[in-house]
Amino acid sequence: MSRTVVASLDLTDSGTFMERDPFQFFAEVRATEPVYWHAASEDRPGFWVVAGYADVVACYGAAGALASGRGTVLEVLLRGDDSAGGRMLAVTDRPRHRQLRALMWRALSPRVLDTVARKVEQRTAALVERAVGSGSFDFATEVAEHVPMNTICDLLSVPEADRPELLRWSKGALTGADELDSLESRNELVLYFMDLAERRRSDPGDDVISTLATGVIQGELLSLEEVALNCYSLIIGGDESSRVSAVSTVKALAEHPAQWRALRDGRVDLDTAVEEALRWATPSFHFARTATRDHAIAGRQVRAGEIVSMWNISANNDERAFADPRRFDLSRSPNKHVALGHGPHYCLGAFLGRAELRALLTVLAARVRDLEVTGPPTRIRSNFLNGYSSLPVRFLPR
Repeated sequence: MSRTVVASLDLTDSGTFMERDPFQFFAEVRATEPVYWHAASEDRPGFWVVAGYADVVACYGAAGALASGRGTVLEVLLRGDDSAGGRMLAVTDRPRHRQLRALMWRALSPRVLDTVARKVEQRTAALVERAVGSGSFDFATEVAEHVPMNTICDLLSVPEADRPELLRWSKGALTGADELDSLESRNELVLYFMDLAERRRSDPGDDVISTLATGVIQGELLSLEEVALNCYSLIIGGDESSRVSAVSTVKALAEHPAQWRALRDGRVDLDTAVEEALRWATPSFHFARTATRDHAIAGRQVRAGEIVSMWNISANNDERAFADPRRFDLSRSPNKHVALGHGPHYCLGAFLGRAELRALLTVLAARVRDLEVTGPPTRIRSNFLNGYSSLPVRFLPR
């Protein structure tokens, strides 16, 4: 029987954490019932909630028992069933999945990533320099949303003219005005990439979509559906998570002046600071998997076919894994957070996410003397994406 603390909150409701403090809630969950069954609602199946750091990491590592996809994923997306918010983007059996990931990594060669990373630095510097000394502005819409989307579009060689529409669909996919708006945005993204993949298959270049569209796995070309879903994964993972991480990082720096001064004055290691920024932001509340066979999690028996949600926001604030977790500490080490996933399903956008945050911290330290939040931020209404859609700030020049 679920205890009161877990029965009182509907985690399928996109407005759950608009007012409710997730850190307090999950601290209670970890202390009382760190693995529990969340009851089904009218239009959502029931699912397991895993809240403790060690159990979340173990679930990420149990790739044989907990799969990241089920059935025909395009059908899952088109009907809007994303299993309580889990990104159902990796299709097929494990051998095929491994080959698909290998193909993706081949497309994301060091040469390609280095070129993109340089563009990230240049684009971030230009955006921040334009904002410094300009008075109050919305960091989320005028800086943060322009870097990751253009970075992913550079990788995919998406035409410049199409990028504003992709940004609109990307934002709508997870934070649409309602379920229908989100569903339409997801559909538009998938259909757009299926069309682009078909064109690249006929006339390939040296971009990621061309690599996927002409790639062969188990003797067959990838389907246009598979190509589109992997592009969708990059867009959603690389755009949304990086964007909200940047916004949360600037907000945290403004609210923790001692940490801001340490960064600005070069008293913290940039790579260490990036990891704490990611842990603090935890852009995805959770990820989800489906049990391929019966599997035990912390003594609870999960049956084949049941959904397991791993709550990164809780794991990254588990007192047993992080000393004083609600302290923003840019020098925190070690810092084995799960903000971008962990293990076999580790986020393919992790390199880009880190590159974008590193570029942001670098240019802030070099160009900004002080920063302040000038108005109330607007929280994103989502039970998947954790962060803010608006952040009024002021950057004073050095």
